[in-house]
Amino acid sequence: MAKRQTQTIAFIILVTGNPGWDFFYFIDRSTPDDDNENDCLRKLIDMSTVSYYTAEGLKKLREELEYLKNIERPRASQAIAEARDKGDLSENAEYDAAKEAQGLLEMKIAKLEEVHANARLIDESQLDVSKVLVLSRVKIRNAANNQEMIYTLVAESEANLKAGKISVTSPIGRGLLGKSVGETAEITVPNGKLTFEILEISRD
Repeated sequence: MAKRQTQTIAFIILVTGNPGWDFFYFIDRSTPDDDNENDCLRKLIDMSTVSYYTAEGLKKLREELEYLKNIERPRASQAIAEARDKGDLSENAEYDAAKEAQGLLEMKIAKLEEVHANARLIDESQLDVSKVLVLSRVKIRNAANNQEMIYTLVAESEANLKAGKISVTSPIGRGLLGKSVGETAEITVPNGKLTFEILEISRD
């Protein structure tokens, strides 16, 4: 029986450039194609609570969090104080609305703090351009109509379809992950399946 061969790839080290991370996944090289490797890439994104950001994206996240904490939070407290001064709280709809708004704001702040705590800066200089990964700029062709498109794969929080930025967790993003130039990706969408050929992979 042929000996099964495995190879360990430090994907997080590849993405962050930080040798302090020890999050690895294993690829069974005994399989005849890259399906196992691509499945590992997708499972890694599904399982990890870590979000990967460009420097610009992480800066925007921090700015939004600071704005909510330093500007919106005092405003919410002030709105409650003003509503409280207007009399009987049991029949004060303005007070109830202000308290509800404060609660929603605190929930948003807590969520952003969690995201920020799990945010990691992507070291673009360490990224491979032979396969589609986070921050890849990918030129693809629709096999059905030969239309060519260019997308950049980003974290979900940075996705902006108008700017050509799609999330790595979107159907197209998932389908493109791990693919190389010349390969095709079948994307399952509500209306059926789309087939794209990868024409170019680069970095912005």
